[in-house]
Order: sequence, then C-alpha cells, then structure tokens
Amino acid sequence: QVQLVESGGGLVQPGGSLRLSCTASGSIRIYTMGWYRQAPGKQRELVADITRFGSTRYADSVKGRFSISRDNDKNTVYLQMTSLKSEDTAVYYCNAAYGGSVYWGQGTQVTVSS
Repeated sequence: QVQLVESGGGLVQPGGSLRLSCTASGSIRIYTMGWYRQAPGKQRELVADITRFGSTRYADSVKGRFSISRDNDKNTVYLQMTSLKSEDTAVYYCNAAYGGSVYWGQGTQVTVSS
C-alpha cells in the first residue's frame, strides 16, 4: 500500500507558474508516477507520467509548458507548470502504478484566473 499526498496547488494568474509535489509514504522506485487532472463536468485525464526508467509522456495540451520529474530518494514526483491557462484549472491527482496496483492521492486544486 502506498499513500500519496499532493501539495503546491493554489490560485495563479494566467501566464503564471506552479510546481506540484507528490510525496509517497514509501519507495516509488518501481512505480510509474503520473499526474492526472479533472475539471468540473469532465473526465479525469492524464497530464503527464514518468516511468521508473525516466521516460516521460505528456498530454498534447501541456507539451512544452509542463514538466514532470521524480526524485526517488525523496519518494517524490513533481509537476512544474508554466504558462498556465484558464483551461488548466482542475483538481490535480497524483498516481502510482505498477503491475495491477494503482494508487491515487486525494488531489490538489489548481485555479488559473485573473
């Protein structure tokens, strides 16, 4: 069992930046770590993920603006978000996946508004 705790969300103006963090209760070394988001009235969608080997993938809507990274020694995964847009407003969830096991954090709200 892995518990995930997200932090770093908040209110930011369009064009601004935020860095989200997700810290696990145990080692994340074997897990693919991901960030998902869910806007009101929409389905949860993948934002970015990073495998245990460091390979990354991004949703087309965030390519070039967001960057995912991981620090296995700190059991933490990050999502650096820049050039934020109003359409990035959502609850952002951290995810850890390995084999048939999937764990979710409780989410952190990101609101992009002037």
